[in-house]
Amino acid sequence: MRSPFTHEGETGTCVMMQLDDIIIELYQMPSRQLGEIRTRKNGHIDHIAFDVDNIDTVFETLKADGDIKILEDNPVFLPFWKNGCKYFNIQGPDREILEFNQIL
Repeated sequence: MRSPFTHEGETGTCVMMQLDDIIIELYQMPSRQLGEIRTRKNGHIDHIAFDVDNIDTVFETLKADGDIKILEDNPVFLPFWKNGCKYFNIQGPDREILEFNQIL
């Protein structure tokens, strides 16, 4: 799957490669953003994603916990894949980013 995305008013490209149950997600950020990426302090792996069957249920379950830092107000829709997908991120115990994703 290949799809453009907009970040701070500029267009980048997302590519997802799938083999069986493993999906690798690669982003080519807009050229203006490349300098920021090269100076990142959180390493080269941005986040780890988990596929879920019902993104809204997972979101509400984690939100109800109260101790989990959710980084989005609600699951976010992206026009990726045939029917789109929804995702949200949480901050893990060591400040790592953990994404929950549902392909629609």
